[in-house]
Amino acid sequence: MTLAKAFEAEPQLPEIYEADEEVKALIDMARKLEGVTRNAGKHAGGVVIAPTKITDFAPLYCDEEGKHPVTQFDKSDVEYAGLVKFDFLGLRTLTIINWALEMINKRRAKNGEPPLDIAAIPLDDKKSFDMLQRSETTAVFQLESRGMKDLIKRLQPDCFEDMIALVALFRPGPLQSGMVDNFIDRKHGREEISYPDVQWQHESLKPVLEPTYGIILYQEQVMQIAQVLSGYTLGGADMLRRAMGKKKPEEMAKQRSVFAEGAEKNGINAELAMKIFDLVEKFAGYGLTNRTLRPMLWCHIKRYG
Repeated sequence: MTLAKAFEAEPQLPEIYEADEEVKALIDMARKLEGVTRNAGKHAGGVVIAPTKITDFAPLYCDEEGKHPVTQFDKSDVEYAGLVKFDFLGLRTLTIINWALEMINKRRAKNGEPPLDIAAIPLDDKKSFDMLQRSETTAVFQLESRGMKDLIKRLQPDCFEDMIALVALFRPGPLQSGMVDNFIDRKHGREEISYPDVQWQHESLKPVLEPTYGIILYQEQVMQIAQVLSGYTLGGADMLRRAMGKKKPEEMAKQRSVFAEGAEKNGINAELAMKIFDLVEKFAGYGLTNRTLRPMLWCHIKRYG
């Protein structure tokens, strides 16, 4: 909201501005300050990558410590300039895993045992999943809270895909929307698995949604659905994902049209395509990226370390 918009939206504001000298002076001062850069900040882990010298694309300045160059563009302008921004955030858990492995391998060396090879950890290790299903996850990263332990007992994960889903499901959106209950009921056969809905589904989505029992859980699934049903390119599907996350009405109207046209070209019923689009849009707000190996590493280390 700007002062100009406020004057248009509130009829009494211009009247008060003309009638009250103090209000007039205050607003005049605010107009001089409006739009002025207050301060410059630096992303905690953002790294911008350029194909040539970064000064070919963006102006730079030194951070407060004078050690690192920082772009003077914000994240949106960086992308508009054609640069790529990656977020590399530090995670102490990785250091702790490394310490644990060092301690384990010292003990193994004393006992004449080979070192534990973290790269050789099987993703379907039965003993690790047995421990997980008993909710013995204290000190296991992302799986040790009381609420997560309750969710593990309900879900009874028995494969790597279920473990990834645990992290994605244990968030306010999925918990409050009923998605968690649907996921659990579908896994245990108490609810029919459909792709993605009993009334509105398409078999071409089965390979995309089968690992999550027909539930749209990950951002990657949003993109894959757009590619399969409407022929989106990978770049176009990523733009759809972003649009659904930002929920801008004008952009969503544009994407809805593109989705419908693509589905029609693929011979998919228009009503079905729009219903699936609505479902995708609904679940996209809860979507997380399909990732994380860390809980599996911790379970294996805890079980065999």
